Amino acid sequence: MRELIDELNDICETEVNMPLSSMTTLRIGGYAKYVVYPNSDIALDGVLRLLKLRNIPFKMIGKGSDLLCSDDDYYGVIIRLDRHFNKAYFTDDMVTVQAGCSTIALAYQAMKNGLSGLEWASGIPGTIGGAIFMNAGAYKSSMADIVEEVFVYRNGKLEWMPVEECDFSYRTSIFQKHSDWIIAGCRMRLKDEDPNKIEQLMEDRKQRRLSSQPLEFPSCGSVFRNPEGKNAWECIDGIGYRGKSIGDAYVSDKHCNFIVNKGHATAKDYITLVREIQQKVKEKYDITLETEMELFNWCEKD
Repeated sequence: MRELIDELNDICETEVNMPLSSMTTLRIGGYAKYVVYPNSDIALDGVLRLLKLRNIPFKMIGKGSDLLCSDDDYYGVIIRLDRHFNKAYFTDDMVTVQAGCSTIALAYQAMKNGLSGLEWASGIPGTIGGAIFMNAGAYKSSMADIVEEVFVYRNGKLEWMPVEECDFSYRTSIFQKHSDWIIAGCRMRLKDEDPNKIEQLMEDRKQRRLSSQPLEFPSCGSVFRNPEGKNAWECIDGIGYRGKSIGDAYVSDKHCNFIVNKGHATAKDYITLVREIQQKVKEKYDITLETEMELFNWCEKD
């Protein structure tokens, strides 16, 4: 049997032994054995068929903005679409976009086209595929409000999925239940608006983020989902964990629903701090804080 690296190289660009920390906004994680960058639907299909044939695990990663990778090495294949699957085109109030497109870049493209609906995404450092996967959102808006169809690879074929089948709810979607489904793109419907008005709103929100979020350190954004009737940051503040640290994992004193990496935080540092917060909040408020981030490459014992 041929070496896997040779077969992958026949299909697409392939890198070997790459740090997962370089693929996430937290800058935490072990090494991935293989990272592949398909440049077409056919190449994506070829990679997925090969991995299924060889029974090799894989993980799709966009910009890694909601991902906490373990410190362990990953012996499967990381698939990344942001290098080639990053095109978008506009038709009237509809945008069709590939999954690897930057959410920030698309928000600014929409603004220049006089289309409103993505202003909330102008500060989210992820890809459209990741935003659909998490039903990302901010300022009481989310992907569920604008997505009409999702282009999905499942059961060996690419097909359009109507939004009604996506099971969007607060920071969740059906895609989180199907790790073998690959989001390849989507169609979104936006609304006509004065570009100057959109740009001003985006600038106002940018200034708000700069003043209220610890953007100077690596993070995964908000760590915890807001429980019903209360803000997660209020719970964390209430247990006295603002400014708390374990190693270089640090609860921001600027916004305590951000746990940042102040330099060399390990995944163990980070998850220990997360679980301490969950335990203390449960004890004090009888509230179970759920994380927004996805854990990747963790063993059951972890």
